[in-house]
Amino acid sequence: MPAVSVVLPAFNAVSTIFRAVRSILDQAFSNLECIVVDDGSTDGTAEVLSDMCDDRLQVLSLPHQGVASAMNAGVRLARAPLIARMDADDYSHRHRLQKQIEYLHECGVDVTGCQVHILNGKGSPVMSMRRYEHWINHETPNHEMIMALRFVELPIVNPTILAKRSYFELECRSDDFPEDYDLMLRAASAGLRFGKVPEKLLDWVDSTGRLTRSDVRYTDAAFMQCRRYHLQNGPLHDVRQVDLWGLGKTGKPWLRWLKDQGFTVRQAYEVDSRKVGKKIQGVPVLPPEQLPTADGTPLIVAVGAAGARELIRQHIQPHGYKMGQDTWFVA
Repeated sequence: MPAVSVVLPAFNAVSTIFRAVRSILDQAFSNLECIVVDDGSTDGTAEVLSDMCDDRLQVLSLPHQGVASAMNAGVRLARAPLIARMDADDYSHRHRLQKQIEYLHECGVDVTGCQVHILNGKGSPVMSMRRYEHWINHETPNHEMIMALRFVELPIVNPTILAKRSYFELECRSDDFPEDYDLMLRAASAGLRFGKVPEKLLDWVDSTGRLTRSDVRYTDAAFMQCRRYHLQNGPLHDVRQVDLWGLGKTGKPWLRWLKDQGFTVRQAYEVDSRKVGKKIQGVPVLPPEQLPTADGTPLIVAVGAAGARELIRQHIQPHGYKMGQDTWFVA
């Protein structure tokens, strides 16, 4: 019985599949199985896999149905109590699984990720992704902050995930939402605990052919629809009144959405003195200095400026607000 099953969906990955699979089979932690789900490839991916000889490698060939169905099929075949994700164009560093397994057990979490290098197909840093890479790598790895940030985006890259079976048994859904983000948010609502190894253990290859670049389910609009659905049906379920921090470019659309959904926005907080003391869409705008002690009213923080979230967190925590319990950041 392997200790961990690595599930790797692949579709037309002939140029990268060998390196990706090899990076799993060559892990320092060797008590594993690697399940490659060939999702109807037509480019020679199957031939590359057939030439790889290792008793720990299984190949499941299916008609093309998409990454969600492929991932679910691989999970059903997996035998281990822990399951890890891997993509067909990425590269896992040698100690990735070992360090994630150790972190999962030592920190008592259900789902772990790690930091990443974001590279192009030639192995060079992707300059347009540098700010995102910095954010994904430097956000604190503890569960509470991950929960507080999950409606911005869960600061864990999907192909880095290693988790208990209970996470993957929630299954990826094939609908209008990005299947990985939707799964993470459903797992968070189910009470699973998240953490992240603070080391770069995976090379995440950003290419023009990647699903996140080409599929309508990964557009900004799809992510927004997903986060709003899960916020409304998760932390804000049975809640009718909230407070809002931020009425700038990020905050104003959230104010409109909250009011359109029937929420009462009791008051808003702004650092822009031109807005303080006024009413915007009928909501009184107060300075941060007038933030009251937490009274159970959810606080939605809608800011996008670099560094602003950390400054706001430092300001509100002395007032009794708890990250991921009554306070959530949104984007």
